[in-house]
Parts: sequence; structure tokens; C-alpha cells
Amino acid sequence: MSYIVEETVKRVLITGAHGFLGRYVAKIYGQAGFYVVGLGHGTWSISEAKAWGVNEWHHADVDMDALQSYASDVNIIVHCAGSGSVGFSLSNPMKDFERTVWTTHYVLEYIRTFSPNTRLLYPSSAAVYGNQATLPLTIDMTPNPISPYGVHKNIVEELCAMYAKQYGLRVAVLRLFSVYGNGLKKQLLWDACSKLSQGIHTFWGTGEETRDWVHVSDVAKAFLIAGDKASPKCPVVNVGTGQAVKIKAVLDTLFDAYGEQERPVFGGEVNAGNPNHYVADVAAITGWGWHPSADLTQGINEYVRWYREYDNGSIRA
Repeated sequence: MSYIVEETVKRVLITGAHGFLGRYVAKIYGQAGFYVVGLGHGTWSISEAKAWGVNEWHHADVDMDALQSYASDVNIIVHCAGSGSVGFSLSNPMKDFERTVWTTHYVLEYIRTFSPNTRLLYPSSAAVYGNQATLPLTIDMTPNPISPYGVHKNIVEELCAMYAKQYGLRVAVLRLFSVYGNGLKKQLLWDACSKLSQGIHTFWGTGEETRDWVHVSDVAKAFLIAGDKASPKCPVVNVGTGQAVKIKAVLDTLFDAYGEQERPVFGGEVNAGNPNHYVADVAAITGWGWHPSADLTQGINEYVRWYREYDNGSIRA
């Protein structure tokens, strides 16, 4: 006699699910059939949470008490909560440390103590590389962070590797490059739209600086794939496109999408904490079967449309 046993629905906890990256990760896990538990700060309606794939939302700090209350029986934790800004880390280094290092240490210790079969996916940053002599940036390069943000991300990577090696935790670290997309309310695209709405056309730097721009929807797909890759070896991968694009080119595209006839003007200042050039070596993540699909020009055009709706009050935070 043969029979089919219905597979138990897998559960994922996403810290920071109310934030920019967390929302997209929650949505793709929900679409993949996971029961999604969100934990962190922010207030949203049940209908909005459901629209982003979140089945349960718990407004709380990411600490041991909250994890013991809400992370039981989850197969995967995606720790999206924490600091996400070089600028914030420069002006608030201690708070950045608390948001980034302490919260992750709680997650690691929770898994070690109470849920050793749970896998952890951690969004690190290209900021751990700092200034390097050669490009593209490869995962075997020695970290050289030049901002508190990058230092704290590097500390977390070392904690993840230690817990994986010492205690057998299954972890994967994804170093994210310049993530963009609708809903991002900081960094270059947001700043540029905000300036254009005020008739301002001047920007820091020379415009010759390069970044590796990767759409948040593609990043979310990387986290879905990474769920099966976490292991005690604590693999590290870059998440980017492998393409270096000048800041000036991105702003020219954004100005066109905004309908602005003038061109951006650069003051030539050095932006503390941010290296001049970034581009990812993506061999490791493409080896996992991940490939970016979003077109940068289309993504910037969609972002400008989103910003205009947000600025007009059609979209609420």
C-alpha cells in the first residue's frame, strides 16, 4: 500500500520585514509557498502585510525574548533588520553597531541554543571590501572596510563564520552591492529625485565613480536560492550584476525619466566612507543558478514613477 503524506508548510522568519529589503524577501518567500513570520519595527495593516507575503507581523526589537516568542519552528531566518546606511554609521557609530552586530549575535545565539536546525541567511554588504587595488571584487579578497558600517558588517561575517564552524550552524552570507528599486527612501536615486523636486542639480563627487546596481527583486530571488545553500561552511557570495556603471550615467538616465532638461553638476568632493569604484565578481552566486534579470534603465524609470506617486501622496510610507 502506498500513500502520500502532505508536506508540512515551511516557515521563514524575516527580521526587518517592514523595511525595504525585508518586504521583497517576504514577498518572494510567500510566493514560494512559505509561511512568513515578520519581526521588527514598523506599523502596517493586515492587508498590506498580506500583500507583501507576511502571514504574521510582530512589532518588537530583535532580541532573545522576541526570538524565543516568534521564531519557534522556523526553517530559515533571513536577518534583514539592522542598519543600512554608511552615512548613519559615520554619525552614529555606536547605534549602528547595536543595530547590526548585537541583533545578529542574538539571532546566532538563539539558533545555537534553541533551534540548531534553523538556517540563517545574512545580508552583508560590499562595504566590507573598502578600497581594493583590483576589480572586480572577489569573495577571497581580504576585507578592508573604510566606514563604521563596513566594519560592523565585517564583524558580523566573522561571527557567522565562527558560529558555523564552532557549532555547526548552517549559514550563508550574501554581500549586496548597490541595491535599488521602488520603495527605497535613501541613497542616490531617492536623493536625486528629492533634489529635482526642489530644482537642485548639484551632487557630490565627480560622477565618474562606479557602482554595481542590482534590483531588489533580483536580490530577493538570491535569498530564496540561498535557503538551500546555507551550511556549516558558511558560504559567502557577492550579489551584483558584474557591471560597473558610472554615477553620472545613472543620474543622466534618472534626469531623462524625470523629464529634466538640465544635466547633473558635480562638486568634486570626496564622499567619506564610500570607495570610488565597486563592481562584483559574481561567479559564486551564478554557480548557484542565480542570474539578474532586471534592466537598469527600466528600473530607474519605474523608480521615478514610484517617487512621483509617493511625492504626490498616492503612496504612503
